[in-house]
Amino acid sequence: YTKCGRKHYPRQCRPHKKNRTKNKHYQYYYKGKALGGLGDLGTYSFHETKNIISGEGGVLTLNRPELVQRAEIIREKGTNRSIFKRGQVDKYTWVDIGSSFLPGELVAAFLYAQLEKAELINARRVDMFNNYHAAFSDFAASGRVRRPHIPADRVANGHMYYLLMRDRADRDGMIAHLNKQQIVAPFHYVPLHSSPAGQKFGRTHDELPITDSTSSCLIRLPMFYDLPDRLEMVIEAVEAYLKA
Repeated sequence: YTKCGRKHYPRQCRPHKKNRTKNKHYQYYYKGKALGGLGDLGTYSFHETKNIISGEGGVLTLNRPELVQRAEIIREKGTNRSIFKRGQVDKYTWVDIGSSFLPGELVAAFLYAQLEKAELINARRVDMFNNYHAAFSDFAASGRVRRPHIPADRVANGHMYYLLMRDRADRDGMIAHLNKQQIVAPFHYVPLHSSPAGQKFGRTHDELPITDSTSSCLIRLPMFYDLPDRLEMVIEAVEAYLKA
């Protein structure tokens, strides 16, 4: 993954893309605008690791009204059932590609309950993020670790907190140290370009040494709604390793 200011990518990323899609986390802002508002379409993930979850699932948001009808058709298994239910046609039929994207009632109810408390959930995660950030400031100042950097023109949502260790051995040592104390702190993802499918289906214009290096050094610290009661225990365990 790579993150950069919006001004750096439009011309490079849009030559063959009529429509632009932005993946967005809840309450993430760039220069005062919700991240999902930067493209023609936006997506929310409700995967179990996100702030608001449904196990599996997500939401598509549309910033261009002319895309709404086709999105409804694709969602409704390729049929025009939605406009039929609104009385806009006298029968519904198969008109386009589509699949079964509607969530079940239990999943929807589980998700809706969290959406009602979304502000509280997000505020708690941001608070945990800030506590982590303050706790490791001295280690960052000394160069022992690197912390997340959030530019002044952006507002993050506390989705995750990570540390960049010196190298893979240092990162793996931290993971092992925390595991002994029953603290789960995984590394992030294998870079897509070096994954089996990425090598088979993808392409890069050159080597990606920064991506590879970051992937080998990054550790994600615990971040979930009920963590505050145990947050200090996690911080102390991390500090113990960094001081050793």
